[in-house]
Amino acid sequence: IAKYRATILYTAPTAIRAFMKWGTEYPAKHDLSSLRLLGTVGEPINPEAWIWYHKYIGAERCPIVDTWWQTETGAIMITPLPGVTETVPGSATHPFPGIQADILSHEGTPIPVGGGLLAIRRPWPSMLRGIWGDPERFRDTYFTRWAGRTVGTGDDTQPGESVYFPGDGAKRDEQGNFWVIGRIDDVLNVAGHRIGTMEVESALVDHPAVAEAAVVGKAHDIKGQAVAAFVTLKDGVEYTEALKRELEQHVATKIGALARPDQVLFAADLPKTRSGKIMRRLLRDIAEGRALGDTTTLADPGVVDRLKGEYEAKES
Repeated sequence: IAKYRATILYTAPTAIRAFMKWGTEYPAKHDLSSLRLLGTVGEPINPEAWIWYHKYIGAERCPIVDTWWQTETGAIMITPLPGVTETVPGSATHPFPGIQADILSHEGTPIPVGGGLLAIRRPWPSMLRGIWGDPERFRDTYFTRWAGRTVGTGDDTQPGESVYFPGDGAKRDEQGNFWVIGRIDDVLNVAGHRIGTMEVESALVDHPAVAEAAVVGKAHDIKGQAVAAFVTLKDGVEYTEALKRELEQHVATKIGALARPDQVLFAADLPKTRSGKIMRRLLRDIAEGRALGDTTTLADPGVVDRLKGEYEAKES
C-alpha cells in the first residue's frame, strides 16, 4: 500500500484476523494514508475484526464495504454503499440496488426479522446462465430448495422453482440489515439446538489472547454433534491448559453452555487457500479422523499435515 499508494484494500476476514495476530505496531510502521476505502469478502466478518480493520488499517476514516456475493452471482449482491449506507460491524447491510434478496424459512415464508435461509427472488443482470454440459446440476444446486412450494405472502408470491438459493444462512435485524451467517453446512446441531460456527468463532476471537479461530462439528454419540475449535493465539501468548479452560468458559458466557467447545486445539496456523480463506472442510476431516480431502488449493499444504498429527496425538 505504501509503495504504490493504493487507495482501496479488498481482502478476506481471515487475512484481517492474521493482521490482528501481529498487533497494532506493524500497520503503524507503514504509511497507509493513501487508502480511501476498505473492503471485505469471502466469508462473514466478525465485529471484532471489522472494528480492528476500521481503526488500525483505515484510521477510522475509511468506510468499509462488507460485501456478499459468489462467483455464480457475477457481481456484488449485498453491500453497504460507501459514504451513503450507515455501516454496522459484521453486517453486509442491504442488497445492492435492483437486487431482491430475502430471508426465507424452509417452507418459503419471508422472515422480516430473524434468521433463516438467504434467497435471491428475482433475476439479475450478471447471474449465471447454467453449468456447461450439466443443466440438471445447475437446477438441482440452485433452484430446488423451495421446489413445489409457493414462496412469499399475499400479493408477493412466486413459484419456489424460480428462487435462487446460494446455500447460505442469514438473518435480518429490526433495521433491515442482512447478517450473512455462512454456509448452512457450517451450522451445527448440538443436542437439538442449531449453533452457527461463526457465532462460536466470533466469541473465541473476542478473547484478548486469540488471533484466529475456526470451528467445526464432529460426531457425538449423545449430542449428535460436538464443537471442535482450532485456535491460533496472538504473538507472545503461551498455550496452557488454563487458557484452554478459560476459552471454553468464555464461549459459554458469551453464547451459552451448549456452545462450549468440547475440544480446543491450539495451532500455529490454520489451513488456508491462496486467497486467505480457511478450509474448514479439511478441519472437519481432521476432527472426524477421516483421510484428508484435496489439499492442492492450500497456500501451505504442510499446515494441515501438522494439524492432523497434533490432533491425532492429542486424541491418542
